Amino acid sequence: MTLLGSFALWAAFLLGLWSAGLAFFGRWHDRPALALSITRGSYAICGALLVAAAALWKGIFTHDFNIEYVASYTSRNLPDYYLISAFWAGQKGSLLFWAVVLGIFGALAQALTSTRHKHLLPYVAGVTGLVAAFFISVMLFGEHANPFERLAFTPPDGRGLNPQLQNPGMVMHPPMLYLGYISLTVPFAFAIAALLSRTLDAGWIIAMRKWALASWLFLSIGITIGMWWAYVELGWGGVWAWDPVENASFHPWLTLTAFLHSVMIQEKRGMLKRWNLSLMLGTYLLSVFGTFITRSGVIASVHSFTQSDVGSFFLAFLLVTAIASFTLLYTRWPSLKADVELESLVSREAAFLFNNLALVGIAFSVLWGTLFPIVSEAVRGVKISVGPIFFNRVNVPLGLFLLFLTGVGPLIAWRKASAANLRRQFIVPTAAFLLTGGIAYARGLHDGYPLMTLALAGFVVGTVLQEFYRGIRARMTMHAESPLLALGHLVARNRRRYGGYIVHIGVVVYFVAFTGLAFQVKTSVTLSPGESTTVRSPYGSIYKLTHIGVSQYAALNRRVSAATLDVSRDGKRLGTITSEKRQHIDSFGNPTFEPSTEVGIRTDLREDLYVVYGSSPDGTERANFTILINPLVVWFWIGGAILTLGGLITMWPGGAQVRTPRRRAAVQAGYAVPLAGVAE
Repeated sequence: MTLLGSFALWAAFLLGLWSAGLAFFGRWHDRPALALSITRGSYAICGALLVAAAALWKGIFTHDFNIEYVASYTSRNLPDYYLISAFWAGQKGSLLFWAVVLGIFGALAQALTSTRHKHLLPYVAGVTGLVAAFFISVMLFGEHANPFERLAFTPPDGRGLNPQLQNPGMVMHPPMLYLGYISLTVPFAFAIAALLSRTLDAGWIIAMRKWALASWLFLSIGITIGMWWAYVELGWGGVWAWDPVENASFHPWLTLTAFLHSVMIQEKRGMLKRWNLSLMLGTYLLSVFGTFITRSGVIASVHSFTQSDVGSFFLAFLLVTAIASFTLLYTRWPSLKADVELESLVSREAAFLFNNLALVGIAFSVLWGTLFPIVSEAVRGVKISVGPIFFNRVNVPLGLFLLFLTGVGPLIAWRKASAANLRRQFIVPTAAFLLTGGIAYARGLHDGYPLMTLALAGFVVGTVLQEFYRGIRARMTMHAESPLLALGHLVARNRRRYGGYIVHIGVVVYFVAFTGLAFQVKTSVTLSPGESTTVRSPYGSIYKLTHIGVSQYAALNRRVSAATLDVSRDGKRLGTITSEKRQHIDSFGNPTFEPSTEVGIRTDLREDLYVVYGSSPDGTERANFTILINPLVVWFWIGGAILTLGGLITMWPGGAQVRTPRRRAAVQAGYAVPLAGVAE
């Protein structure tokens, strides 16, 4: 099967080059058959890569340890569901996974795009084919990067999967991030196609809008699951550490979020054409940069692969793509002039513009903090790391400004808001701001940033509830519908708008959850069986934890030492909580990795009790514990669910088509076709 896999990789590589060559240099514009052959090349690339993936899957599930990749990341006693995640656990497999998904997305882009945009599709096929060829070239020509490389001998068992990757979060987290990164290739390809074909109206945005939304949603889910994995697996009690690889996933999310807001200005008013194309090109380049950071080993991270020479491939690809893309944009610059100018700073366009500046500002600060160790080493020969203090000091004020704009944007009219409009729109959100802030202050919250966060959260929720209330009331009046029916029809017929509002609620919940972590309580104790300790939570409750003992047992692929505590709060028993030390072994009982820790977590809506079993001195049942109380952590996961729901509603096909009267066509500059779900 490895021979078949290698052959499939070579076939996909040559097909990618063939598609790109014909798309960029072939005379297909007046030859429909040739254009069709280019687009069908995407299907052939997809088919070849699926064959390669099947070959590696077969090696993994049949324990063919003569394949170096299979021997390095699996073992006979590895649970079957982790055999699935082993496909992308290592550098080689993840490169193949990336290429396969790109092949699928390239084919779907051809199959799902409306025939209205068929003049863009050969260019799109050329870009996706060229990017696929690049990833395959890394596997074929990079040193030790081919997933089908065979060993000179066959070991009796494999090394197994890193214990930190043996977690349900890692079954989902990497694929979701990969899907986000990879799917960005499609909107990038449409942007390049628009530039090459000189069709620079809003058509390319309409053609790729749902791909951009899908990328954003995949990144959002991937980042949230990654936060959950870091929380339950790494044992430090937090969800976000400003790690370079974490930051690398955050960069494209920020700029893509900015893009999804700014394209509405182009669609509505014909403005920001240059900005939107720049944002899309930059977002894709940031995804490639994230790939470079993760795979080159240039910056140490618990999330990155080991250092390898594939980093030089990605650095070269990043530079060439950046130069080619922005050179192409520069040549089309005169054709990208805005249809109208900004009429007032008190308008929705201006609010979206400030929103973009805040998002890009955060992206730039995070990028600078991520790159600073590399820059300092290059200039001064010393690698200076940038810690959370820098990131928090810069980004917390920007984040609060962004939260404020999240509530302001929907309240202001397009073009220019009148004083009467502002009074009418701001009364309820401002009241919610004052009420929320006042309650928080009265309950003892006097810290500036947390207090402002909660008050602004109330402001945004007030805005969203007011929008829903007015929409529902209008439908009840016009169509005599019940409140629930009116709500259903309101969302169903304006999915983009009201799905976006639900996303805003999810973002608010994230902000509130981050506020809770500012009040984390942490203590370390050593307890003998029967001994107790108490911890006071930020809400004033008293936890009493009594050490029951340490038990040892063998599981499928590990030996476990488990320390258990009996837990009560304010005198009421809550149950027990257990944290483990694990030593993973192969099928012959030999240790395979350093011991790992599994934390014990007890969750409710107010706070998490988080226990880490450190060690047992002298092999006794005395145990060292780190105990944390983390307020509001569960709201990260609730916020993620709300955000995902809103994203799915926004992306869901269908919804009402807005009929645009002919006489208003000149006013709504930037529309190539009537837009769905953007009713005022």
